Amino acid sequence: MSKGVAITGMGIISAIGNNVAENYRSLIDGRTGISQISKINTLHKNSIMVGEIEFTNGELEAKLGLSAPNNYSRTALLGAIAAKEAIANAKITDIKAHRTGLISSTSVGGMDMTEKYYYDYLESEDNRRYIEGHHAGDSTEKIAEQLGIDQSLVTTISTACSSAANAIMFGARLIKTGQLDRVIVGGTDCLSKFTINGFKTLMILSDTHNTPFDENRKGLNLGEAAAYLVLESEMLVKKEKKKVLGYVAGYGNANDAFHQTASSENGDGATLSMEKALTVAGLEPKDIDYINAHGTATGNNDLSEGRAIIRVFGEEVPEFSSTKAYTGHTLAAAGAIEAVYAILSLQNNIIYPNLNFKTPMKEFALIPQTKLKEKVLNVVLSNSLGFGGNCSTLIFSKRP
Repeated sequence: MSKGVAITGMGIISAIGNNVAENYRSLIDGRTGISQISKINTLHKNSIMVGEIEFTNGELEAKLGLSAPNNYSRTALLGAIAAKEAIANAKITDIKAHRTGLISSTSVGGMDMTEKYYYDYLESEDNRRYIEGHHAGDSTEKIAEQLGIDQSLVTTISTACSSAANAIMFGARLIKTGQLDRVIVGGTDCLSKFTINGFKTLMILSDTHNTPFDENRKGLNLGEAAAYLVLESEMLVKKEKKKVLGYVAGYGNANDAFHQTASSENGDGATLSMEKALTVAGLEPKDIDYINAHGTATGNNDLSEGRAIIRVFGEEVPEFSSTKAYTGHTLAAAGAIEAVYAILSLQNNIIYPNLNFKTPMKEFALIPQTKLKEKVLNVVLSNSLGFGGNCSTLIFSKRP
């Protein structure tokens, strides 16, 4: 196995918890965060279900000590909350003591504020400040500001649903090549009418709780969330005698260029990304103890990913499950959300249940893990498959 990159801190906020501990408790208790829309005034509020975070923007601002007026979008607020938890979890007291970078990802960016003030931009100078907060990189800049990172690499990745996985991969590569000593990596996305309307147009939203890998799946539930991990070099871990939560052992990215919003029916992109990740990690398929599947509960994803898993693992597919039924599909944040969940599964030797599963898919005999299971885990594989064919796989391990 190749030398992994150490994970020394994690932070998360999602529909099932406001920090790492709350998220883990919900996962093992089987508590979903999916409900009717309550915080967005949309025509679709009674026709779909989502994963909302309980805090209002005002409450999030108070947690960050922000004064009015500011131009933080909800995406930036959620990201700053999760990133600051990750820094605290890694016990970092001087962010500038080592070469530290930030790689953040988002799909929605500041769209929630753009649509809120769309008709008022030209009427008020006060409202025009939100134009500056619209672009994807603004939330990254806000998070860097909150963390005190201003003299190093700060960049944004937006590759749809694989964004945060690609951020983690990029961060690991920067450390492996000696470019940085420490990188905060992850993603953040809030719910907005733009997102809801877009996915509604694609006709892949469910009016009930999503059911990953079920024959009768109706579609996905959107969710809002943010999660960040602190990656550190072996040198820094030894120098500061840091506690290591787990390692990024392998990673792979591929694009099957099949369709703008669909994966190939045979899972070509996911197959390639899993194979690449195994190669980087120096592992064989038999070494994987658990798969955290992308599992969006759409007709296309679950068929494509399932076939890809069979192509890579053959007749010896390890236990697998999707956690989308807990949080909803959190778009650009998904890869980081599930990276945190993968590390928690390794630390606690736990496989999470694939909630709401009842009927196996007719195309293959794959059946996800449906009950909480204790099992000694050493290596976990996590898939994040995005629009435009952008497929990414991360492999996490207990040891380097």
